Amino acid sequence: MPNADPHELAKFSELAHRWWDTESDFRPLHEINPLRLEWIDALAPLSGKRVLDVGCGGGILADAMARRGADVLGIDLAGKALKVAQLHAIEAATPNVEYREIAAEALAANMPESFDVVTCMEMLEHVPDPASIVAACGRLLKPGGSVFFSTINRNAKAFALAIVGAEHVLKLLPKGTHEYAKLIRPSELAAWCRAAGLDLAEMRGLEYSPISRRYRLSSDTSVNYLVAGRKPE
Repeated sequence: MPNADPHELAKFSELAHRWWDTESDFRPLHEINPLRLEWIDALAPLSGKRVLDVGCGGGILADAMARRGADVLGIDLAGKALKVAQLHAIEAATPNVEYREIAAEALAANMPESFDVVTCMEMLEHVPDPASIVAACGRLLKPGGSVFFSTINRNAKAFALAIVGAEHVLKLLPKGTHEYAKLIRPSELAAWCRAAGLDLAEMRGLEYSPISRRYRLSSDTSVNYLVAGRKPE
């Protein structure tokens, strides 16, 4: 069986038509996209690279990486979101990006060590077995390649800010977007990376100010955080 929660797929498919509406439920993804794009591009320059975006959804990050000169494949199991991504790529004439409905584990079996860069952002907390996704990302990377993850910590502060605050108070996200039990501690993600043969390179926090309504990268990984890893040569 695919490593996917049918409820999660249905939830994101239902919202698929709103992926590229910057004032919709996906507004936070549009707002953080420049930050995560610059961070990725600084650690692993994208131009000329073969890049895989796991859990690409409607293609917000995949599209941006392609515009940085990368040759990008976005994969997801939410078919409606992929159709939106494909349509946007056509309408926006985005170069060098394609999308496939396939699980990361299946792609890893077919195309091991095929990508210079693998990204998996805001996705691990939505699957039944996130460690399996991390392992697949490791198999898909070429030796010397870079991998990037982002997710949400599991602690009282993260519950208060990322679920109660973001979903119920500020209404930045639809209610039910995240389940506390599925959130992931940095130590857990780091252990999965090591088990996948990946070396940790950097960990950054992602903070939101309700006053300025802006996001920024920081050293505080207590709520949202990003991890960069590397596959040894």
